[in-house]
This record gives sequence, structure tokens and C-alpha cells, in this order.
Amino acid sequence: MINNNKRSLNRTALSLALAGSFFATSAQAQLAGHNVILVHGFMMENLSEAPANLQAVKQAGEDYWRDYWLNRAEARIDWGSDGRVEGQIAQQAYQQVRQISQQGLCNDYCIVVAHSTGDLVTRHLLENQARWLQSEGLQPLKILAVMDLAGAGGGTELANLAVSIAYNNSWYNWPVKQAVRAFTGIDPQPDNLGVVNDLQTNNARNLSTGPNAVPRLRFVGGGSSFGGITKPFIAGTDDGVVPTHSACGATTANGIDSCSGTIGLDGKVTGQSGPSGLYYNHYPVLMSEGANHFAVKDTQTGNTSVPVVNNTVLNGLQVNFASRTYNQRAWWQLWGSGAQYVEVPGSNQTSMSNLIYTTFNN
Repeated sequence: MINNNKRSLNRTALSLALAGSFFATSAQAQLAGHNVILVHGFMMENLSEAPANLQAVKQAGEDYWRDYWLNRAEARIDWGSDGRVEGQIAQQAYQQVRQISQQGLCNDYCIVVAHSTGDLVTRHLLENQARWLQSEGLQPLKILAVMDLAGAGGGTELANLAVSIAYNNSWYNWPVKQAVRAFTGIDPQPDNLGVVNDLQTNNARNLSTGPNAVPRLRFVGGGSSFGGITKPFIAGTDDGVVPTHSACGATTANGIDSCSGTIGLDGKVTGQSGPSGLYYNHYPVLMSEGANHFAVKDTQTGNTSVPVVNNTVLNGLQVNFASRTYNQRAWWQLWGSGAQYVEVPGSNQTSMSNLIYTTFNN
């Protein structure tokens, strides 16, 4: 039994979200009136076969975003996962940052949309891009905000396991090896893990961690990837690849169940094991219990989104997702109003990426 007791809808934003808008013209390739830069995540295929050149890296980056975001962006920063963030990846990224500056694409501010390890790569760029560009007499990129989809800036326990297996390939580690192989696509060796080294929780949490004025808006999933075989090895709840502590922007790698101490990933309003603290300027905006690591950036529907930080303004950017609260009784409950839930109404009829795009463009 469901009893709606409160409804606060932005009907225009909701109708736009449900419309789909899966194709965008060049005039619409903006978010909240600003050009978009895409920064993709980890690509396991780069570990088994390193990209031949930057052109190959860029082709893979184009394919990565094709499902939804590709036609909604003016630029991308592509990088090879066979490298390290402070080495080859930074060099590849800077070539593209330099071109973006020369083209003036961010003169009126840009919004970065990053997925997975793109969170970590973006963090390193934000800390260094002004210095890099100014050394060549170029204008630093003006970034309004970063939208981190399933952000891996806090690392993942799967990377810890991958490095461990690389140095201890014993037969009794078979279950761990299967999870690691699902994540990396390879049998790990000390010299073939590339950016996975940076994704170890301790390494990720010590890379470019200075406070930054650019707000990081976090969008978090809790579904299964790889048939669920990775979940037992990740602390707390997770999306099959990235733990919630990382995706939310928590200051520690302790396992947690939600980005909020009072709302679950499923929207239930009750006490939760939430983060003890969040990194400076990190804001968990939406959570979805059903969305897995890849669904957060693609076109998968059927997953309800739950607002956390909402009805606010971050660096001039309006965060205003429709929301409603309702009470729901379990099938076996014969009395009482049941548990309270909060959700973005109708969000299960669209993808999280489309919900983000249409809401911020309203």
C-alpha cells in the first residue's frame, strides 16, 4: 500500500527528463548553458593491448561515450589506461587541455562530466592545469563544476586486490583472481597494471588532494556489474566496481552504505552508515540503488534516483531535481503508515544521465 503525503514537482523538468532527448544538435551540446568536456574512465582493454598512439586513445574515448554523452559535449579529454595519472596520462591529457584553451571553449566556463577513474584524472588536471597553461602563455580553463558519474577518486578495493595478485599469484586466491580478472581483463603482473596502481585506495586518496574551488557533484549507483562476482571484495555498498565511499566523495575508505546518514540508496528514510565526512566541495546529488557502474553514464532505465543534496546553488549552478516523499507498507504489514521514502518521481522511466542532462538544462 502506498500513501503519498508530500509532492514537490518541477513538472517542466520532469517532462523533459521523460522525453528522452537522445539526440542533440550542436546548438544543444551544452549543460546549463555551458560547454561540456568529457573525461572517460578506466578501459581494461588498454592493459592487454596498449593503444598505438593518441589517435587510438581518442577513438576509444569517442566510443566510450557514444551511448549518451558524445553528442552533448564540445570536447573530450581522452587518456590511455596503460599509463599512470602523474605520467603518461597527464601528458596525453595536457595536449587536449592545451587545445581546448587555444579554442577558447571555456571562456564562458565549462562543465566537466567525468566517469569512474575520470574523477581521479580530472582532480589531477584541476590542481595543475592553470600552472601548465600559464607556463605557455595560455588562458587556464574556467571550470564551473564537475559532474562525477560513479567517481573513483577514492579508489577501489578491486585495485588493491589486483596489485596483491600481481605479487602473489597463488592457487588459493582463485576467487579473488576471478574478480580481479573481471575488473582488469588480464592476469595481473607487476608491470601491466597501468592506472590500476593509482586506483589503490591509499594511492588514490593521496593524489592531488588539495582543496579546489570547483564543486564536484556526485552521482552514485549501487547495482551489480560482472554478474556480481566483484561485490564481496568491495567495502560497503558499491556499483560492482567503485565503492560508495569513493563515489560519494567520503574522506575515508571505510565501508559505508549510503552517501547520507539518513537516506538509503533505495530512498528509505532511516538511519544509515553514511560518510563521517566528505572531501572539500564534494556534494552527493543523486543515488540509485539499481544503477550499476556503467548504467550511471549510459541509457539504462528502470532505476529510481534518490536526491541527497538538492534545491541549492553550487558556484552559480542550480541543483533542483524534482522530489517527492511517500510512505509504503510492506506486504505483510496490516497497520501503520509504513516506512517513508524519497525519490525523484518518474526517474525510473529515464536514465540517470538523461535525468541529469534535462534537469540542468531546464
